[in-house]
Amino acid sequence: MTPQAPSREPRQDRSRATRRRLLEAAIDCLASEGWSGTTVAVVAERAGVSRGAAQHHFRTREDLVTAAVEYGAEVRMRSMRARLEASAGTPLTTLEVVTMLGDLYTSPLFRAALQLWVAASSDPQLRAQVLPLEARVGREAHRLTVEALNADESIPGVRETIQATLDLVRGLGLAALLTDDSPRRTRLLTQWAKTLDTVLTPPPDPRNPSNLQPPP
Repeated sequence: MTPQAPSREPRQDRSRATRRRLLEAAIDCLASEGWSGTTVAVVAERAGVSRGAAQHHFRTREDLVTAAVEYGAEVRMRSMRARLEASAGTPLTTLEVVTMLGDLYTSPLFRAALQLWVAASSDPQLRAQVLPLEARVGREAHRLTVEALNADESIPGVRETIQATLDLVRGLGLAALLTDDSPRRTRLLTQWAKTLDTVLTPPPDPRNPSNLQPPP
C-alpha cells in the first residue's frame, strides 16, 4: 500500500499559532518597551520562536509591528461587538458605552497602537503603511459606536459629536501613557455621557402634538 501523505492541517495550525504568538508578543513589547525596544529579535524571544521563524512570517520590523497593531485593533473591535451582542436584549446606556470606549482606548492594545503612531509620524515609509490601517479602524470604531448608541446621524450634530467622542477617548488613552488617571477619566466620561444624551435625543417636533409638553 502507498503510504498516505501527512495532513497539512497540523502544519498550518502550528504556523497560525506561531504567527499569533508573534503578534501578541509584538503588542506586549510595543506597549511596554516602545518602538525603539521592539525589534524582531526581541519579539521572537518573547514569543518563544527563532528569529528565522519570525522573519518567515514578517520580513521586516515594520511589517511585524503594523500587523500586530492591526491584530490588536481587531481584538478591540471584536470585544466591542461581543459586548453589544451580549446586551442585545437590554441596550447599553450612554454612560456604559462611553465607559466601554474609555476602557478599550486605555488598554495595552491601544497603548501599542500609540507607539506605532509616534514612530510613523517621523517615518514616511512606516506612515504609508499605518495610514490605511488607521482609516479602516477609525471607520469601524465609528460604525460600532453609532450602533452602540443607537444614534441617528441624520440629526444635525450627531455625527460630529460621535467623532468627538472617539477623539476624546483617544486623548484619554494618550494621557494614560504617563500616569493612571482613572478617577479623572471617570468624571470626564460621566459628564460627556450627559452631553451626548442631549445631542442624541431629537428635539420635539412641533408638528406632532404628542411630542409637546402639556401647558402648565
